[in-house]
Order: sequence, then structure tokens, then C-alpha cells
Amino acid sequence: MLPHVPTLIGRKRDGESLASGEIRALIEGYTQGEVPDYQMSAFAMAVYFKGMNAVETAALTQAMLESGETFTHPADHPPVIDKHSTGGIGDKVSLPLAPLLACTGAWVPMVSGRGLGITGGTLDKLESIPGFKVGLGLEDAQQQLARLGVVMMGQTASFCPADRKLYSLRDVTGTVASIPLITASIMSKKLAESLDRLVLDVKYGSGAFMKTKEDATALADSMIAVGKEMGVDVQACLNPMSEPLGRAVGNALEVAEAIDCLNGAGPADLRELVLDLAETVTSKSRKELARLLDDGTARAKFDELVAAQGGSPADLENLTTIHTAPLIEEVPAPDTGTITTVDAGLIGQAALQLGAGRARATDPVDFSVGFDQLVKCGESVHQGNPLCRIHARTRVDFEMAEALIDQAIVIEP
Repeated sequence: MLPHVPTLIGRKRDGESLASGEIRALIEGYTQGEVPDYQMSAFAMAVYFKGMNAVETAALTQAMLESGETFTHPADHPPVIDKHSTGGIGDKVSLPLAPLLACTGAWVPMVSGRGLGITGGTLDKLESIPGFKVGLGLEDAQQQLARLGVVMMGQTASFCPADRKLYSLRDVTGTVASIPLITASIMSKKLAESLDRLVLDVKYGSGAFMKTKEDATALADSMIAVGKEMGVDVQACLNPMSEPLGRAVGNALEVAEAIDCLNGAGPADLRELVLDLAETVTSKSRKELARLLDDGTARAKFDELVAAQGGSPADLENLTTIHTAPLIEEVPAPDTGTITTVDAGLIGQAALQLGAGRARATDPVDFSVGFDQLVKCGESVHQGNPLCRIHARTRVDFEMAEALIDQAIVIEP
């Protein structure tokens, strides 16, 4: 039975704790259309200002999780594990990490999202692979998981519908930046995968949603507490996002870099983060995990995944040829010195304006545009040497991106 909603809103507004059953009834009522948007908006604003304790946040997570279908695994299933990143610039970690984890004998049912704003989405990167289908139904996904040990897919219409509905409301009511609401949104989708273990890659800095390490720590602590309440082993790794991860930003360009990582090469910071996260959530040693990257085992698993979901592994080495921007030019260094800043937020903004991201959920993305060969902090450059290459659709777009690169990259003598 649905409680008196104005009373629940008032109690939360006054800082009271709500019972798990009250929260569950509220979410059920909202999902079924019995609670109107204006009341849920008021409730979200009350949570924004007064917060929720760990038990309340877990109850909200559970209610959102139970609003739709969830993965079900046989009793004798291997460890079911996944990772979640709070987002970043050039963050293509999921692409090498998911097959690597599957190579350890685990099942990895990775349900991912699309990019919005300056943060790129895993689904957009995967869809730059011709034919790759992210829109799997739950039954097909579970069959593939049992067969290959890994699936990478989008959220289905019946997967956590309460989260989808509530997030859309938060997006237009100024209540996105609430740690309990962020926690419940993230954890409901991840725990609907029926996980045993989850590792969180919590970013902070100019290119992240959380700008400070303190805010990132608070979010990580909240998600760990919810995992504990719900009986799932959740670990968190805090990682700076002051400069982009790797040397490429943009959909096909990032997939190409992820393939390099799966081939045992690629940027050192990408490889190290992939190994950090894998080591946190599996029993394999770092040396064993590195071997799986270096000997082609993880790459072979990714090829299997691509083939299973409609793509051709033969296309993977040619993605930047398949998706070639009309204008590709280097940006020369204006001075000689050491790179001290590569501002991820500005580079993310430039990538968005080039068309690699979307300002609204309905916007298309351009797979071909972005940046590669980006310099990294601490590297030395000589005047005239390239700071990066810009992949642009038009000269106007290139000049816009170049101006932001000039602001983003600082060279000290």
C-alpha cells in the first residue's frame, strides 16, 4: 500500500530517516505512475538537501533494482564480477578490462551507458565497431555470458526502469549531484547484474563529475556501504582525471587504443589502470594478468565478444580507416619545455564540440572525430613538435578544438 506521499516528503525534508518499506512503496508507486513527477521531484530535492543514511540508500537501491528484470545465474556459477567507472576523458578501460576478467574464469555481465556531456560512453565506443550490437535482450545476454564469460550491452527497457525514470527527472530538477541518489542510480544497475564482486573506478579532477578527492571519497564510501548492506563485495579505486587517460579521446580512436592495450602495448597509464582494477577484483596476480594481455589471450576473448555481438574482428585493426575524419592535422607546440598541464575538462569540452559526445541524450555522435597522439604531463617537447592530432569534420571545428588545446596544455620552460 502506498503511504501518504506528502508526509514522506515532509519527513525527509525535516531530516528524518524513512523505513525501507516506505522507500520501496514510493519507488514502486513512481514506477507504476501512481506517484506524479512533481511529488518525486520534491522528494529528490529533500534527499538532495538532507541526504540518506546507508540503510536508506540501500533500500532505495534495492527498490530501483527490483523495478525490472535482473540477471539470474545457476547455483554453480563462477564468480560474477564487474567494474563501474564514474566517468572520465579518454576512459576506454572497459574494453580491455571486460575480456581480461573473463579470461580469469569469471563471468562479466557488463551493462554500460552512453556518453553525455564531456564524458564518453562505452556503448558509443563499441558501436564504432561496424555491426556491433549493444541492444541485447536479457535472455540472449545470459546465454552469451554462460558461453563466453562476457557480455557488453546497454540497459534494456525492462532493466531498472525506476532508475531511468528517476534520472530523467533529476536531470531537469537540479538534483543530479546528490550522493545518495548517485549511489542508488549506479548501484541499482550494477547489482541488477547479480554480482558477487564489484570494483569502482572513482574519478576526480577537472575531467570528472567529482572535482575533488574528498567528494570522490564520499561517493566511494557511500557505494561501498550500500554493497555491504546488500551482501556484495565492493572495492573502490580512486583515480585522478586531471589529464585524459591514454593518448586518445574520441570513439573509434579510443577503441583503437584499447586494441593496442589488448595487444600488450598501448599507453602505460591505461595498461596500469586496467591491471589495477583487475587485480582488485580477481584472485590472479598482477604478473598473471599482465601475461593474459601480453600473450594474446585477452585479445582473443575480445575478438570472440565482437563476433558474438555482430561485429567482425577483422575490422578492429582498421577502425581509424573505417572512421576517418575529413581533416586530420597536428597542433604544434608554441614553446620548448616540459608539459605541466593537460586539462582533461577542456579537452573533453573540445571533443564534445567536435561531435565525439552529445549535449542531449538524443544527439548522435561522430565516431571519427577527436584527438590522438596527445602529450602527457611530465614529457618534454620542443617548439614545433606536435602536442596532439585533431580529427575534425570541418576547418571551423578544427580551429575551435585547437583554441581549446592551446588553453588545456601548459608548457613550462
